[in-house]
Amino acid sequence: MHTTGSDTATLLNDLLDTADVLVVELDCLGRIIWFNGAVSRLSGWALQEKRGRDWVTDFVPLPEREMTRDACMGAAERQEPANHRADLIMRDGTRRTVDWFYKPTHDQDGQWVGMICLGHDVTEAEKVRDALFASEERAQGVLATAVNAIITISERGIIETVNEATERIFGYTRQEMIGRNISMLMPEPYRGQHNGYLDRYNKTGERRIIGIGREAIGQRKDGSVFPLDLSVGEVKLPNGRIFTGIIRDLTERKKLEEKILSISEEEQARIGQDLHDDLCQQLAAIGCLAKVVHQRLTSNNVPEALQLAEITRLITHANVRAREMSRGLMPVVLDSSGLMAALADLASSTERIFRVSCPFRCDPPVDVTDNKVAIQLYRIAQEAVANAIKHSHAERIEISLALTDGMFDLTIRDNGRGIPDHAGSKGTGMGLLTMSHRARMIGGTLSLTPDRFGGTVVQCLAPALPVPPPASP
Repeated sequence: MHTTGSDTATLLNDLLDTADVLVVELDCLGRIIWFNGAVSRLSGWALQEKRGRDWVTDFVPLPEREMTRDACMGAAERQEPANHRADLIMRDGTRRTVDWFYKPTHDQDGQWVGMICLGHDVTEAEKVRDALFASEERAQGVLATAVNAIITISERGIIETVNEATERIFGYTRQEMIGRNISMLMPEPYRGQHNGYLDRYNKTGERRIIGIGREAIGQRKDGSVFPLDLSVGEVKLPNGRIFTGIIRDLTERKKLEEKILSISEEEQARIGQDLHDDLCQQLAAIGCLAKVVHQRLTSNNVPEALQLAEITRLITHANVRAREMSRGLMPVVLDSSGLMAALADLASSTERIFRVSCPFRCDPPVDVTDNKVAIQLYRIAQEAVANAIKHSHAERIEISLALTDGMFDLTIRDNGRGIPDHAGSKGTGMGLLTMSHRARMIGGTLSLTPDRFGGTVVQCLAPALPVPPPASP
């Protein structure tokens, strides 16, 4: 190649010298005859310094020499091309990783006279590959050890990847989940609604969960349902997008929350019972004594009889108020219409005690068969009404209960002062925190928004599908 003086050979040499591919010509003993400029630029060695030297000895690290020589000479013995990867030693002692292609060369008589070695420097590509591999290993390690379930799905809702926590939480194996619709992990009616929601989001961009997160209900392989916290993120790719869901099993947290609320309900019931059995009885006894004394003073024409009559009236009024307070602290009636009756009673007692307008609307009737749901909805209504009176100084409060799209909709609307500007949509009071906590206990959500006509709207949406009780330890 380097010995001819023709114009074509010269042009070929020039092209090979300026190319990025490494080109080395060896004789049949593996000694260097020629290499191009790319080898010189990469290694730092000039051709004149290495011509006639053994290629493997001078350029290949000692541990790899035997394997490299076998690959090169083996190609010659078999008289066929071969591929091999080996490190190349630079003049400064550093190393580069090169993919080599060996091809035997022959003279005009067909006799083997040497080898042509074509190389491609893959050092940077190897670094990138190693970095990607290490990154993937770290990512896989994080996924494998994560406590929460991590699932990726396609635009069509098909499960593409799951981690070990997903298998543990839902009871399915990885093979049973990948390739199937994510709705398999949901109970009805959510299973039937999911594809419609996903299609609507893909077409309109309307979000309900994606980028927001919420509490939901999952279904295990054995058919049992459980509360979960779901966060969904979206990743846009050149050929589409995928969704990543992070799921946390809330069973243990719900157990604790239910226990705390149960203690709270029991304490409220105890206080209500004490008010009814102790304070109300004492007030009744005092009222009776006052009436007797009033009758005696009246019969004797004592002027103080009128004052005692007023005292008797106040005691009777205080006794009525104490009894109403005790009823408000007692649990909701247990039958299916108990919530409607309790809310109607709350509305009428609010009108009677606080002298405000408080209608209750529930048309058509809504039967809440789960008493735990009924109690939490009733307590939310109690708190919202109390806030409307104490903080908003409302003159009209509307309570409504409806069933819409499989969700209980409890709404309390007032015409009070509204939400302070600094409070935001979530607020910071303990009352609101308690209401939000109660809503989450039944798998629902609570919103606090200003009414467009003035005042505040408190709305709790809770699934009509009963939230499963926490599993026993």
